[in-house]
Amino acid sequence: MPQTIELDPAATPQDIENRSFAIIDAEIPEPRPFQDGLWQVARRCVHTLGDTEILADLRLSGKGLAAGVEALRHGCTVFTDTRMAAAGLPLRRMTPLGVTVTPLMALPGLEDTARKLGVTRSRAGVAAVADRLAGQIMVIGNAPTALLALLEALERGAPAPALIVGMPVGFVNAAQSKELLHQSPWPHFTLLGRKGGSAVAAACVNALAELALARRE
Repeated sequence: MPQTIELDPAATPQDIENRSFAIIDAEIPEPRPFQDGLWQVARRCVHTLGDTEILADLRLSGKGLAAGVEALRHGCTVFTDTRMAAAGLPLRRMTPLGVTVTPLMALPGLEDTARKLGVTRSRAGVAAVADRLAGQIMVIGNAPTALLALLEALERGAPAPALIVGMPVGFVNAAQSKELLHQSPWPHFTLLGRKGGSAVAAACVNALAELALARRE
């Protein structure tokens, strides 16, 4: 006989999200590793990956939270290393804030530039925007080469973004690039180790956008 499986009654997107957050809150009781706005960011990351264990490796700072919310409230540009991360930032949150989302992969001539320089498109994309990052948000969820290129540019004196969301995923230099970011002086959110991805990087910005929208009301 097949086992009876009880389904949760939540059915609409908002009901499912609210129910998911309630389950996460119940599974991670107080005292939580993050509080207030930082918990909203952390909880959305957990929700996106379906994994409460990432909390031990999440590195979120109050400085990064404040800088990110303020940048969004002032209609910044959010640069992303992939189109997937850009797709994870819905217009319903970005448009009311006047925020522009620009994936590096959409920059004109990027493939030719990367080929000429013998580097990845992500690294070439970071180089192309490095001089206009002041006050903006950089989201890297896929390419360690992009995060390494950003850190190198900042070390050379490029203007720093308001916030770096650095969560590349994978086995080659993902963990190393995120450790370097965490050791850096620039406001950032990161997820140490191999886990990460465009979806969880975008989740951080979505949580910040919700906080920014709430402060406008």
